[in-house]
Amino acid sequence: MENVPAFSATEESGRKKFALPVDSEHKATEFRLFSVAAPHMRAFHLSWISFFACFVSTFAAPPLLPIIRDDLDLTATEIGNAGIAAVSGAVFARVAMGSACDLFGPRLASAALTLLTAPAVYCSSIASGPSTFLIVRFFTGFSLATFVSTQFWMSSLFSAPVVGTANGVAGGWGNLGGGATQLIMPLGFELILKMGSDKFTAWRIAFFIPGLFQMLCAYGIFFLGQDLPDGNYAQLHKSGDKHKDKFSKVLYHAVTNYRGWILALTYGYCFGVELAIDNIIAQYFYDRFNVSLHTAGIIAASFGLANFFSRPGGGMLSDIVARRYGMRGRLWALWSVQTLGGVFCIILGKVGTLGVSVAVMLIFSVFVQAACGLTFGVVPFVSRRSLGIISGMTGAGGNVGAVITQVIFFRGSRYTTEKGIMLMGVMIIACTSVITLIHFPQWGGMFTKPSKGKTEEDYYLSEWTEAEKEKGYHKASLKFSENSRHEGGRRVGITESPDTHK
Repeated sequence: MENVPAFSATEESGRKKFALPVDSEHKATEFRLFSVAAPHMRAFHLSWISFFACFVSTFAAPPLLPIIRDDLDLTATEIGNAGIAAVSGAVFARVAMGSACDLFGPRLASAALTLLTAPAVYCSSIASGPSTFLIVRFFTGFSLATFVSTQFWMSSLFSAPVVGTANGVAGGWGNLGGGATQLIMPLGFELILKMGSDKFTAWRIAFFIPGLFQMLCAYGIFFLGQDLPDGNYAQLHKSGDKHKDKFSKVLYHAVTNYRGWILALTYGYCFGVELAIDNIIAQYFYDRFNVSLHTAGIIAASFGLANFFSRPGGGMLSDIVARRYGMRGRLWALWSVQTLGGVFCIILGKVGTLGVSVAVMLIFSVFVQAACGLTFGVVPFVSRRSLGIISGMTGAGGNVGAVITQVIFFRGSRYTTEKGIMLMGVMIIACTSVITLIHFPQWGGMFTKPSKGKTEEDYYLSEWTEAEKEKGYHKASLKFSENSRHEGGRRVGITESPDTHK
């Protein structure tokens, strides 16, 4: 952190003052959790709360499935299909969200998607059979693409030494919605029952709770949020302070960067596994161990609620190891933690007693969720110009992993649920191994050293043509290069940028 020049909290940078110390891009160099100062910490709280609401909505159905199943006469295959639909919808939505963030900014992109998917939540209350239930879960699942705007927003507002922490806490606390909904929906259902409704009416009314919450969050982001430290995209484009990029070039630099594809694959077997578990865990404990619906909900909630500290812990760990070992430390930490997650997933599928299963599930949740935080400690450094699409690709990879896992292991009766969980652990270990292939020329990889003579400027400015550099479009990438110098580890000191890049 000492390698990143920062303006003091009270120092004026240009014509703007910030409550937090900032770097040359006006990104915060400190993360103050209990602050709501605009624009950095206010955007942080708006983003995680909104993502939390979308998670609550997307997984509002699973804790009530034993009731919904009886009302709509759903088979195991139909329940599995609906679970697949809930996470598959966000695959393309996340890539699209990344593009929207790059072009229009995270505030507008996030508010629009959150508001547009709220009607699908309300429509869950009028589902009349397997087809309509699948359709509303599919469209509600689009809202999970707000994860991309959350991570993009944090990467745009927080500097390299704390970006892993900011991404980890925002993503982790948003993911808490997957656990909180396991408590919120059964509680809402019980309260509605006590008010005189029958159980087949009560579950329908309960869906108005997440729908309203989601709408309020959308308005909050739109009216209170800010895209960048210096303003919103629209006003910065209008003033000429920010170059309005071309989608074709942003897309090109994203899809041709192999590191983004590798992280998309590995994210499919940390976050994707988390989504799969959210879909099946309550019903698994209800059916296998004959616990009550309320008890199954509490157990399932504990898996998601571990996000309160596990995913943020992963982001913090990424920043901590980077202070000494740079990017290579981030990659080693990600591989180690996610591989251990796979080991505990295998153990979870093998144990057969309630107490031990709950204990192993909790340990497994910590590792798999920490791996999510560690992933987005690496993502912000893959590309400066195409950060949104890289974030979207990685996030979409999580949903693809969830869909594949759900289809192979938890759809129909091909495998018992416990067998599926065990095989999922094997898949986690196998897919995580590709992290060893990631190499940054300026920093190296897990087993490789930096390429001789390569600098941060060489890497990030390669995304701009000479003509674009002459027009000054590359200046933000140049500042980012300077602020990312510490990713080479302690052996790398701050040096001036080569004059040829100025």
